[in-house]
Amino acid sequence: MLIIGQKSLLIELKTMNIKFGIIGCGNIGLRHAKHIYEHKEGTLANIYDLNFSRSSVISKEYSCRASEKFDDFLSSDLDIVNICTPNGLHAEHAIKCMNAGKHVLVEKPMALSSADCEKMIHTSLRTNKQLFVVKQNRHNPPVVALKEKIDNNQLGRIYSVIINCFWNRNENYYKSSSWKGSKDLDGGTLFTQFSHFIDILYYLFGDIKEVFGQIKNVSHDGLIEFEDTGFFNFQLENNSLGSLNYTTSAYKKNMEGSILVFAENATIKIGGQYLNTVEYQSLKGDKIILNNKSNKANDYGSYQGSMSNHDLVINNVINTLNGRESIMTNALEGMKVVNIIERMYASTKA
Repeated sequence: MLIIGQKSLLIELKTMNIKFGIIGCGNIGLRHAKHIYEHKEGTLANIYDLNFSRSSVISKEYSCRASEKFDDFLSSDLDIVNICTPNGLHAEHAIKCMNAGKHVLVEKPMALSSADCEKMIHTSLRTNKQLFVVKQNRHNPPVVALKEKIDNNQLGRIYSVIINCFWNRNENYYKSSSWKGSKDLDGGTLFTQFSHFIDILYYLFGDIKEVFGQIKNVSHDGLIEFEDTGFFNFQLENNSLGSLNYTTSAYKKNMEGSILVFAENATIKIGGQYLNTVEYQSLKGDKIILNNKSNKANDYGSYQGSMSNHDLVINNVINTLNGRESIMTNALEGMKVVNIIERMYASTKA
């Protein structure tokens, strides 16, 4: 309710219930479905998957419709479509949905090339439809706290940033999927496993320049069409030094996902397996600036992924479409992450 003027005129603000559709009913699609279903201002109206028998079972669980044909899905009454398909199909599906009059929330990575990201943005502008990108690690409590301190210049000048991503993705992970490990649909380890870490680098510290790297497939021969291990050195636009070290060949299980910051007034390490805990902090004046409050990781049974913050992503979508918030991660930021990954991979071919 709003009170306006001296006469205390009461005006009720109406909230629009957002009708969602989902394309792709794999692990991540099911996570989207759960959080939409549980949100009081969201309705899961329709889902689509190439495997109709799978989507029809899921539709019963979430009391929604399942379209057998994609054109039928596109013509249904939806406010927004969540794109949860293989990476290489994100651009195609997002563009078709916006052309059909739907807003779009696309899973990471936004696409597998900057050129495709540009096409998506052009379509968004032409159709006047919002284009959201899933970057749920921005909601991790340690990341939120560190972002605030950086924006308030409490760390002073940033000297260097070190990112370590040491995970395990085994034979079963790739053999149980029809697209993971494929260059055309997966894209590479930086796109599928570690694009969230590239996003946090950009979110906290800005763009990179003068990047040099090496990549190699050390333990996944015959399983993937790209690297499983890489090392990159770079400068940030503010001339700070940076490095990224990653692998999906950690023995048996995920080991670490961390960002270590050396700055004028502080040294801070956000770590754990998924960038979810504060492992070290030393700040000028001996003040504690970060806490260890965090959410659980996404659990997919045989493996775990990044933080389970998709409920916050869905909430931001609903609040944005109802005019209460702005987009947490917009399409330009999604494209920038893809561009950084492209430049990293290009540096290994020099």
